Amino acid sequence: MNIKDQDRREQLIEEGYCIVPGVLTDEFLQEPRDITDRLFAGMTAEDARLQRSTGSMIPVVKDHRLARLIANPNALRGVTAMGFDEVRFQSGYIISKPPKGPRLFWHFDWGFWDHPMSYDKFPAQMFLMYYLTDTTRENGCLRVIPRSHLEENPLHAELAHAHSAQLTEAKDLNRVEFKLRHDEVDVKVKAGDLVVGDSRILHAAHSNESGHRRTVITLWFHPNFSDLPEGMRAAFVKRCDPLPSDWPAESRRLYESVLIHYDGTAAPTPFSRGRVSKEEFFKKSAGSVSI
Repeated sequence: MNIKDQDRREQLIEEGYCIVPGVLTDEFLQEPRDITDRLFAGMTAEDARLQRSTGSMIPVVKDHRLARLIANPNALRGVTAMGFDEVRFQSGYIISKPPKGPRLFWHFDWGFWDHPMSYDKFPAQMFLMYYLTDTTRENGCLRVIPRSHLEENPLHAELAHAHSAQLTEAKDLNRVEFKLRHDEVDVKVKAGDLVVGDSRILHAAHSNESGHRRTVITLWFHPNFSDLPEGMRAAFVKRCDPLPSDWPAESRRLYESVLIHYDGTAAPTPFSRGRVSKEEFFKKSAGSVSI
């Protein structure tokens, strides 16, 4: 592992995020831009209202050509070079903030807080974000709270359930979920850079004050997937988006080459957004035989 990869690994584990620059060429990005433009053109006014804060939440399985992005070897090499083996895909979304779109609310994406693995240092789930344009504070770049994936932050106790209607519809921008934070960091990138983040980190995005759409394709991957507890593997597989029956063979092959799978019989670990502090969790579970 070279020094740059080692530094990125350390930043991801300790701070909760890192950037791998120049993963995709501008030529490669043109196809995802064309695909997403077509999908946005099909959105209704009601779709836009329901996703006012995010802008859109379109599953990547809506277009088979995105399999080339999901299984992109440069991206997979960029992650495995940091020492993460067996990096496997779960699902993904096209998230696009239109001009003058409001801030994205603060949230985390991890959903198994009733399992002790949630409090380990090593990430069990990571987002890989590809922005299709350069991002700035003006056009709605990502913002994160470093170390919030490992440490208690005052914001944790104030958050409503992520992706609830009151947040996705951005009905009240004065809510704490939309506020600027003194401990937040802007994550500005060039189109083609790869943002890697621990799913537990608190993250949001600025409003898009520019005159152009700002699009990100967020893909969920798992490092060392076969090392996860069987129940958790079963739960993640259950949350995969089914492929449309009309996907051509080559796109299906690419997609399935990186997709998580589980052939066992374990019951899926219950999904839980109810985060508690590490201290509270282990105090509560003290004396339990299993979780």
